[in-house]
Amino acid sequence: MLVDAAHRLLGAFLVRVWDNLNRHTSANMRRRVAERGWLGVERLPGYAPDLNPVEGVWSAMRSGPATLVPGGIDELAALVRARLRPMQYCPELLEGCLAGTGLSLEP
Repeated sequence: MLVDAAHRLLGAFLVRVWDNLNRHTSANMRRRVAERGWLGVERLPGYAPDLNPVEGVWSAMRSGPATLVPGGIDELAALVRARLRPMQYCPELLEGCLAGTGLSLEP
């Protein structure tokens, strides 16, 4: 899982914020989370795009030149990486996505 790699890299307690997608609430996922004492999960209400900073990231990622239709999973992965890469150099964009929710990284 990507979260395992993030934990190895950061060596810190991580918190995932999830919506209620059936994959996020499945018994398998609950078991996987329970096996990771360094992982916490916070769930969003049933439908709350205004509380989910990822909605802003997806919106920014979809903007730009014509929407491309990938020919397969490898092309899709390359497209997502290419669209996300510039965002890593724009912390103000990511901060704006978080600020748009009214949430904060401060406790």
